[in-house]
Amino acid sequence: MISSFLRAPVTRVVEPTARALTKRKVTPNQVTLVGAIGTCATSLIFFTRGELFVGTIAMLIFIFSDLVDGTMARLSGASSKFGAFLDSTSDRVVDATLIGSITYHLFTIDDSLQLVAWFALTGGFLVSYVKARAEASGFTCEGGFAERPERTIILLVSTGFAGLGVGYILAAGIWFIAITSFLTVGFRVIQVWRQR
Repeated sequence: MISSFLRAPVTRVVEPTARALTKRKVTPNQVTLVGAIGTCATSLIFFTRGELFVGTIAMLIFIFSDLVDGTMARLSGASSKFGAFLDSTSDRVVDATLIGSITYHLFTIDDSLQLVAWFALTGGFLVSYVKARAEASGFTCEGGFAERPERTIILLVSTGFAGLGVGYILAAGIWFIAITSFLTVGFRVIQVWRQR
């Protein structure tokens, strides 16, 4: 998984930030909400207008909060069921807004890639839904390539380079997300089926 290679260097930045915010009495839930609102606003402002590079750079600031809130909860012992629920719900909203904003832009310029983007959006939701539904039924359901961190990294790399004029990178990224999302859904369904 892509995210596993980035875990160590990212942790060196995230933990000090999380400790500093905790000392200032900032709560994990506040960070979750600020990050989600900022990410959604940024994608709606920039991605819908096709300003992909600027949007990607601005997005990185708010995406960072998605890593910080969980670390804050762990370090401060402030983990709660509501916090986990809020974080998970915010993630779904952010996912939909990110790919939805790009899909809308592709629609406005009449790009056929919008059809693939719809599949990428649907696949992303199914990856999360299958896991949540399986675990609610008492099954173990994890793994597959297209988990949320991987989808987000691939999408932002694609939009960033597309914004710099690199040809076909956005199409490659969206196709990759769409295909691997449905493969991950299939992998998880089979995983749950074997536990029946």
